Amino acid sequence: MNSRTMWLLGAGLLCLAGAVFAAGAQGRAETNQPGMNPNPVRLMRPPVAPLSSMAQLGKEIFYDASLSSSGALSCASCHSPDHAYGPPNDGPVMLGGATLSRQGARAVPSLTYLDRHPNFSIGPDKGDDDNIVDLAQMAAIGQQAARTTKTAGGTGASANIVPQGGLFWDGRADTLQDQALFPLLDPNEMDGGSDEIVADKLRHVPYANRFVELFGAGVIRNQRLLIAEAMFAVARYQVEEPSFHPYTSKYDYWLEGKARLSESELRGLQAFNDPDKANCAGCHTSAPTRDGLPPLFTDHQYEALGAPRNAALAGNRDPDHFDLGVCGPHRTDIPEQTQYCGMFLTPTLRNTATRHAFFHNGVFRSLEQVLDFYNFRDTNPEKVFPHAADGTVRKYDDLPQKYHANVDVTDPPFDRHPGDKPAMTEQDEADIIAFLKTLTDGYKVEN
Repeated sequence: MNSRTMWLLGAGLLCLAGAVFAAGAQGRAETNQPGMNPNPVRLMRPPVAPLSSMAQLGKEIFYDASLSSSGALSCASCHSPDHAYGPPNDGPVMLGGATLSRQGARAVPSLTYLDRHPNFSIGPDKGDDDNIVDLAQMAAIGQQAARTTKTAGGTGASANIVPQGGLFWDGRADTLQDQALFPLLDPNEMDGGSDEIVADKLRHVPYANRFVELFGAGVIRNQRLLIAEAMFAVARYQVEEPSFHPYTSKYDYWLEGKARLSESELRGLQAFNDPDKANCAGCHTSAPTRDGLPPLFTDHQYEALGAPRNAALAGNRDPDHFDLGVCGPHRTDIPEQTQYCGMFLTPTLRNTATRHAFFHNGVFRSLEQVLDFYNFRDTNPEKVFPHAADGTVRKYDDLPQKYHANVDVTDPPFDRHPGDKPAMTEQDEADIIAFLKTLTDGYKVEN
């Protein structure tokens, strides 16, 4: 979708939200149904079908805790289906390893809505060009394009130089298959030990015969193939299981004209899309695609936001340790691209109200804290960053000074300065949170 189309869609949504709210507030909506979308659209959802044999095998693996060194941790332990495939507890990160006492490095992202996630790339969108360009070349090409300011409905994605796509907070995996293997081997997570250990466990799981049925007897002897097929099965489960991408939020149904938003939710939608207020939709796109696909509430791009350091993470006890996102330490292929240090993937906001840890380091524990960070980071940084012993504010304290220039200070509301009026009022923040809660799946449409 080109930027003009995105702008038109975004502007259209903004206008209709404003129109509905205005009419609803005055009790004279044209539809006589305050809070309804007067211009409903048809959303295209993925077809629902029984799981294939491959996906059923993947489901067995997804819930199999015996693959972890503790015997107590499965994929579903950290990506709980009862919590939108996100973390089931309130901690900033999950605990793993042999005794479930080792901290994970980052907040657990949700596994929902990853089936439409693009591969990692840097620089202008190359469209249908399938020529392989290495990351260094991508970065060089990207540097030739001016970074555009993101505003709701007009992300300028085709011209931005920031990275986009990929899985994890740093985009180090392109496919669900590759993504599944990282936590299985990570010593802080499932701690599988090695490919040899994982393969041996797969040969002895109760469902081992399914590998033979699907791939032939030879797969059991072939370690590389056995693990690859197992991870591919997990990926198929994520793609085929409808609960990974249900699109059943109140907002989805409002877009279709099947649900009403409250006055607060409508005001929240306006502020969410308003470039002069929260401008959330500049990165968390709220409009359906041109083809009618529901909005994913992410532009899949990376941003350096300069979130505060989380003292609750054991790794941060070392003052010289920094999580730099795209350029390390977990991603190791482009550390020389220092212009991306501190950048992390923009996550979807779908089901965000079900979480208790926000941002890559889980430093924020509530949506109120998140909104305060966006609102006050630049106008009143003393409200969101810690203070040094001499009383000075330690702004961007989780990023080395030499990378502070990477932090986004151009996209509203980050274009303000100390002493400026914050972009949002207290009521705006409350309304946006009310709207964010409409993005939680499982809404029941009233008959």
